[in-house]
Amino acid sequence: MSVRVERDAATGVAVVTLDRPERHNAITLAMARELGALWRAFRHEDEVRAIVLTGAGGRAFCTGIDRTDAGNVPQPSSPYTIDDPLLAIGPKANDLWKPVIAAVEGPACGGAFYLLGEAEFLIAGESAVFFDPHTTYGMVSAFETVHMALRMPHGEAARMALMGGAERISARRAYETGLVSELTAPGDALSAALRAAAVVAAHPTEAVQGTVRALWSVQEAARSQALAHAPHLIALGNLPSDRQAELFGGRRKEYRVR
Repeated sequence: MSVRVERDAATGVAVVTLDRPERHNAITLAMARELGALWRAFRHEDEVRAIVLTGAGGRAFCTGIDRTDAGNVPQPSSPYTIDDPLLAIGPKANDLWKPVIAAVEGPACGGAFYLLGEAEFLIAGESAVFFDPHTTYGMVSAFETVHMALRMPHGEAARMALMGGAERISARRAYETGLVSELTAPGDALSAALRAAAVVAAHPTEAVQGTVRALWSVQEAARSQALAHAPHLIALGNLPSDRQAELFGGRRKEYRVR
């Protein structure tokens, strides 16, 4: 199992940890299925009233889908549909309305935004960075950009998507733009998220879940419409997979942090 779960009966808080630190917690197809099943299972666990999501090892939150595994997903020839294994890895995609707080250390990029985009709020250590390398590798950033555009000012989301792997957003800048709600010393994001989750879990759960649902209803229509465009934008705009692999293999190591 590459997703670890720890439940604290005393506080009502569960910690979900992406547990592939040797691969910077990149998501495999098996992990994607694990996450979907886990969020659905939490719907029936009344003792779990709030959830903290984090990555193992402290070096990275998640670097998106594991490209060595993603090649196992055949794509339809139609430009109007695409099989995306990450579509159902988030809590809201699985109809879970218990609050989820993300604790981010190190890089969070690309496919990680499917998870961060469905958290209630983010707490980050000062070493955290956020970036989206899709365009660098000839890929359309559609689902990821929609998730981030609903959490950040338009110009910030656009810059992150369009600059690709050449630029990373520091935790400080993410805090200044509202993507991150609390900034901690490196390594302290998880403890801060646990403190916040314990407070939320102590409130009456019906009121908490109703509030979460109300907050998401504000952007639900815009989010659904935007995500509906994503499959054919990706199918029309992505380079062939062999060309993507060529660009990925020849990527430059230099990047700017702002």
